[in-house]
This record gives sequence, C-alpha cells and structure tokens, in this order.
Amino acid sequence: MSNNETTYCKRMKVAHLLANDSSLLSILQRLDIKLGFGDATVGELCSRYGISEELFLMICNIYSYHEYKPSIGTLGKNDIKSITTYLRASHRYYTTVCFPAIHEGIHTLVKSLDDVSRKLIDKFYDDYDNEIINHFRYEEEVVFPYIEKLTDENRPAETLYSIAQFEENHSNINEKLNDLKNIIAKYLDEQYSSPQRFELLYTIYSVENDLRKHSLIENKLLIPLVEKLEKSHE
Repeated sequence: MSNNETTYCKRMKVAHLLANDSSLLSILQRLDIKLGFGDATVGELCSRYGISEELFLMICNIYSYHEYKPSIGTLGKNDIKSITTYLRASHRYYTTVCFPAIHEGIHTLVKSLDDVSRKLIDKFYDDYDNEIINHFRYEEEVVFPYIEKLTDENRPAETLYSIAQFEENHSNINEKLNDLKNIIAKYLDEQYSSPQRFELLYTIYSVENDLRKHSLIENKLLIPLVEKLEKSHE
C-alpha cells in the first residue's frame, strides 16, 4: 500500500474491521470498548466513547498493515494523552493476558523436557520477564509522567529529561522473545514435538507481533508528537 493510503476509514462499520483482522479485538479491549456495538461505524463508535477517530484509525492501520506509515499532522496534544492511556492499557494487557499465557505454555512444555533443555528455556523466559518488567516500569514511572506534565503545561522551567533520552534508550523488547521462539521452534529435539509446543509457539508469535506494533506506536506517534510539543515550549 502507498504511504498515504488509509485502508480503514471512519465510515466503515467496526464489524467489517474485525472481519478483516480479528487481532483488532485486542485494541477494542484495551480501549475498554464493549462488544454489542451492532452496525456502528468507526465514527459512531469513537463518538460514543469519546475517542479520536484519527488516532483510532491510525492504531488499527498500524496493527493491520505492515507497510502503513502514519502521519502525525492531524494529531494534537489531546491525542498524546490518549496514546499514553492506550500504552498503559497495553502494558496491563501484556502483563495480565499475554505473558501469563506464555508462562503457562512454558510450564506445560518443560514438564516433558530433559534437565538441560528445561533450565535453558526457564532462563531465557526469566531473563525476558525481568527485561520487559523493567521496560514497562521505566515507561510508567519516568516517561509517561514526564509526558503528562508536558501536556498539562506544568513542565518545570528546567528539566534534566527529554523524550530524546527515551528514544535513545528505547530497548528492543522482542530480542529475547525471538531467542526463546527460536529455541522452541528450531533447537529442541523432535521427540518433544507436541500440540502444546505448537500452541506455545503460536502464542509467542502473536505476542511478538503485537509488541512490534506497540513499539511502532511509540516510535511513529508518541515520540514525534512529544518532540513537537517540546519545541513549542522552547
């Protein structure tokens, strides 16, 4: 698709979006949009829930289309607040839904493994779990509070922080998850093949893809918008 093409539009029915990409259900869940919306269009649903149509469509397009490149030109300060709210909801979704599903899959799988394989997988998952918790904690305790002060126009006259620091230190939260996926898919002995192994891999691939979209929202929407706001305060 072209850079300026928007596949979804506000006149489309929400049900049609979900029929095109069922993964968008998780976006509705994170935005606390209830099911039972009937034949509501995107515009009608966003109006009902007080959500920016432009931002909602950008998030949906980011999740559905690999080549989609959002433009922040139509977004403003209020959208920054909506993005941080969405990202916080995503953190809760990952920690209460996605990661417990991976943990349960690993717990089931390692029961049948030899000691060496079991310890290897446990270590990779524990390392990843620690990394992702620290990543989210940094955003929740440092980055988001800074952005919220900035959008509320209560930024102190002098600050030692800027969004550039977040951008420079924005870690790849998928790297260790990719390593874990490769161990399970490529390097465990064939004797351990089972429906549970395939199911675990499917879950990891799904979470990995969702986290990639999560990072795109931060890199392509949040950071440029905050940089723009910071310049307006100079």
